[in-house]
Amino acid sequence: MSTIKNRLNLWGNLILVLCLTAWNATSFAQQRFPKPDFESGYVQPHPTTPEPRALWLEYSDVLVLIIVLALAAWFVFKRRSRRGILWVSVFALAYFGFYREGCICPIGSVQNVALSLFQPEYVISLTVLAFFIIPLIVSLFFGRIFCAAACPLGAVQDLLVYNPITLAPWVNKSLGLIPYLYLGLAVLFAATGTDFLICRYDPFVGFFRMDASFLMIVLGVSFLLIGLFIARPYCRFLCPYGVLLNWTSRFSKWHLTITPAECIDCKLCENSCPFDVIEQPTTSQSIRKTKADTRRFVTYALMIPLLVGTGAYLGGKSHVFMSGAHPDVELAELLITQPEVENDPDNIDVQTFLASGKTMPELVEAAVNIRREFYTGSAILGGFLGLVLGFFLINQVIFSTREIYEPNKGNCFSCGRCMDYCPVGKEPFLT
Repeated sequence: MSTIKNRLNLWGNLILVLCLTAWNATSFAQQRFPKPDFESGYVQPHPTTPEPRALWLEYSDVLVLIIVLALAAWFVFKRRSRRGILWVSVFALAYFGFYREGCICPIGSVQNVALSLFQPEYVISLTVLAFFIIPLIVSLFFGRIFCAAACPLGAVQDLLVYNPITLAPWVNKSLGLIPYLYLGLAVLFAATGTDFLICRYDPFVGFFRMDASFLMIVLGVSFLLIGLFIARPYCRFLCPYGVLLNWTSRFSKWHLTITPAECIDCKLCENSCPFDVIEQPTTSQSIRKTKADTRRFVTYALMIPLLVGTGAYLGGKSHVFMSGAHPDVELAELLITQPEVENDPDNIDVQTFLASGKTMPELVEAAVNIRREFYTGSAILGGFLGLVLGFFLINQVIFSTREIYEPNKGNCFSCGRCMDYCPVGKEPFLT
């Protein structure tokens, strides 16, 4: 019995010694490696993009988008209420704009889709894909109700329309070519992994996030000030997603109409649209003029292959200049033309490359491959713009008869202003 007791005492003393030794080692370690001092004046940088969210919150954003689009369709086709559309757009501005800080939006999702199609290593999320596809599908049935009530960029401009002026038709149509160029450049830069132009130069995201550079603040304020007199300038003359909605809305099964029943030709709606998208009834004079333009139509149609070929040639020639925007190409050119920059400790891009372990031949090979991609992409972009220009010219001489005032199905934002000017009854209208 005494032997067991002695053994227990021995083990107890040994455990006590080990505990004291571990405590002393811990104290010694704390003295050798003191806690880092974070009082050096370093300030954690503010993130420029919203933080990642839980998956169910991302899905809730998609659900909110669907609900907003459904409400917009209900107010347009069932209630025919401009006020209802306006309040839905205010909610969308508050939620998708200021609460979600403008991310994600269908406008910027164009770049994610392009990147996922041309860069296999990039996998697009389901929510981003949903934000891209859902408004387009809805527009096939109801027109551009996304622009009317769900887009925060459109809402912030729509609320500030003060005294809109009417632009000459040729000015409207000419400026309407810019979104095609912007869309092409955004897809090209995203597909090559160069940059997300739409997000970088979004004029309103700085307001939504309360954080933007001085130049972007100036750009955003400029758009808002111009929007007081030229309604929705970004939507009409710059928005790349609007190009896609323009195409799909032309095939919409239902679309906003000015009158819910038979038009009485009161002409009260003639100047009601601040976006200049209401088309007047055709007259006998316009019919005779259009018939005389048949020769011009044939000429423009024959010019399309020439315009496409010329655009592709010029686009391919511009690939050296365009590819210079890619960081790898820019870095390779810098190291080749200015090798002394390797000794510049303040050049973060150069020092990061030198620390990565990559060799100069590898960087040059990557830059050459990127330039090849730009050559193909720039040629396609040039051909696309040539095709757009050809159809633009043909559209000037296309003849279509209209007996009443009608909104242009492609350009109409379905905001509902024209409905308030119509004195015909307000009964629901959905055919």
